Amino acid sequence: MARPTVTDWATDFDHLDPAWVNDPFPIWDDMRRKCPIAHTDRFMGVYFPTRYQDVRAVAYDTVHFSSRRVVVRETPPPRIPAPPITSDPPEHRPARMVLLPPFTPDAIKKLEPRARALANELIDKFAGRGSADAAVEYSQEIPARLIAHMLGLPEADGDLYRRWIKMVLVDGITDVSVALQAAGEMHQYFMGYAQQRMEKPGDDLISYLVNIKSNGQPLSTENVIGTLRLLLIAGIDTTWSGIGSCIWHLATHPEDRRRLVREPALMATAVEEFLRAYAPVTMAREVIKETTINGCTFKPGEMVLLSFPAANRDPSMFEDADKVIIDRKENRHAAFGLGIHRCIGSNLARMELTVAVEELLKRIPEFSLAGPVTWSEGTVRGPRQLPIKF
Repeated sequence: MARPTVTDWATDFDHLDPAWVNDPFPIWDDMRRKCPIAHTDRFMGVYFPTRYQDVRAVAYDTVHFSSRRVVVRETPPPRIPAPPITSDPPEHRPARMVLLPPFTPDAIKKLEPRARALANELIDKFAGRGSADAAVEYSQEIPARLIAHMLGLPEADGDLYRRWIKMVLVDGITDVSVALQAAGEMHQYFMGYAQQRMEKPGDDLISYLVNIKSNGQPLSTENVIGTLRLLLIAGIDTTWSGIGSCIWHLATHPEDRRRLVREPALMATAVEEFLRAYAPVTMAREVIKETTINGCTFKPGEMVLLSFPAANRDPSMFEDADKVIIDRKENRHAAFGLGIHRCIGSNLARMELTVAVEELLKRIPEFSLAGPVTWSEGTVRGPRQLPIKF
């Protein structure tokens, strides 16, 4: 059934509307000028702050805004914990501390050789063909396989992970039963591997989680499964969306692509700018106590779409905010979030984006778009089909 057409983005926005999905930036710019905190009655009531400072204010306020629901849906499902992202203080800190050691810079550096080998294995499959779907054949494969590698799961299960991600983050927005089905399937899948690792631990992240102690106690089975669910959903779709957006930009901006080929030392700065300009993740919070920010009163029971991508395009925070400047010097972007829930996997994501772009440019320095690009729906934005030719 067709969704009702949006006639006023300030009072009736819909983040599933095709105009928003395909090019949200002009919509956000208009909102920022006319109504910095928009509201819609759709999805049972949602607020949408567009300015960096307003997004920051919500992200840091754990008294009035809860993380127990982090996705906006037409009807809210039963609580499906995925700690620490769905945790509020005081439960949040111990859940987060458990996950920090596997994602330190040193831990991620050990994964880099596998990531580079994986990127080249994927490029080998299409390099001689002259064309590829850079989303399906490349961007989507790297994070799925690397997370599987970290967890000690079959890398060949990537299609299964993609299916669950679509069920949770796309189809499940308008049909909660789909999200619940995916949660049930993931529970069964991870339970089997968790039980195996309890009996025979290995050198992988599942073994780490089933054996680690928090406050002197082992994690409950529900906590382990919820954390694994988080790592699968949050660690794959967000990063493949970021990689795809980098490649889309380089396919449509040959001057930037050629400059990075000429000046590879610029890569780290360029990746930060791609993260700012094409930040993939919009989180959500539930209003639990009435409060006012920037003249807008937030009512309990309604949701807030916490758009880090919109914050990153705020001209009051970033000069030439709508321009992608690959040698931008000052870049305190919010692509990895703000506040207590700032992304634990930021070191991993940065490494994957850097490796994916570097290896592609080494092997295929010249490429361009070969057809229409399809962008994802929902709260994680990136290319789902990205045809390129070379």
